[in-house]
Amino acid sequence: MKIYFAPLEGITGMIFRQAYEKNFGGIDVYYTPFVTTRDGGIMKAKERKEILPENNKGICVVPQIMTNRAEDFCQAAEQMAEMGYQEVNLNLGCSSGTVVPKGKGAGFLKHTEELDRFLDAIFQHSNVKISIKSRIGFFEPEEFPKLLEIYEQYPVKELILHLRTREQFYKGAVHEECFLYALEHSKHPLCYNGDICSLEDVKRIQADFPGLHSVMIGRGFLKAPGFITGISSESWKKNVFRFLEDLEQGYKEAMSGDTPVLFKMKEVWTYLQESFPDGKKWFKKIKKTKKLQEYEGLIREIKCLDF
Repeated sequence: MKIYFAPLEGITGMIFRQAYEKNFGGIDVYYTPFVTTRDGGIMKAKERKEILPENNKGICVVPQIMTNRAEDFCQAAEQMAEMGYQEVNLNLGCSSGTVVPKGKGAGFLKHTEELDRFLDAIFQHSNVKISIKSRIGFFEPEEFPKLLEIYEQYPVKELILHLRTREQFYKGAVHEECFLYALEHSKHPLCYNGDICSLEDVKRIQADFPGLHSVMIGRGFLKAPGFITGISSESWKKNVFRFLEDLEQGYKEAMSGDTPVLFKMKEVWTYLQESFPDGKKWFKKIKKTKKLQEYEGLIREIKCLDF
């Protein structure tokens, strides 16, 4: 079974991916945070830099595209093919309130006829393989059979299913009955996504769905980096602090001034706090820091904790 790292906008960029792979590994494919398209499919220079192969050496990366315009998707996919990518991923899962009203991400799921026409166009004209990351519906899981019926018409490389509706965002139980339905009715390789936070979760899913092609994990890897490898707590402690050092250094080299670096490290700690004793208490202190030196002092204190 393959292990995928889910994209999280603003966090799992190229600096994060390199630091994570160096210190933890265990990932078969990293999916990039979505690339937005402009007229003609041309992406922003910053987004292009994020997916350039030279900035992702030594790791397997699949770039993700989010748009509801077939022409823009195809041109962006063509640009990615020119970089050497053989697969791109279509984002039909983003639940953001700034995205959904535009009919993009999970917002596209409300418009099934338009989605069908869009998929027909991109699968006819794109010269790369296309995987899809989708939620199981917009309002209700009962929407899923209709969505799957649409997906089944096309040569989807892999169907990654986040087992919640858009209205659930990231809360509430996942709907495993929809995954069972997909296993029974889909010809595509299927990937399970949603609420995977430990090695025990992975083993349980493997046991419940024998022969499963892949799982995609996002927040679980941010809360407990490296859990998929089953490393000892002592080794994990060494690796996580090396990871934080590499991450901070990477941001320092890429950003101007300490303030944006501090912001990025605080963002990582919104998740990572869950792996540490009294993590919420330490995170409150980290959030209050105004200078990078203050943050670094707190990390030295945390590093001395016995856990």
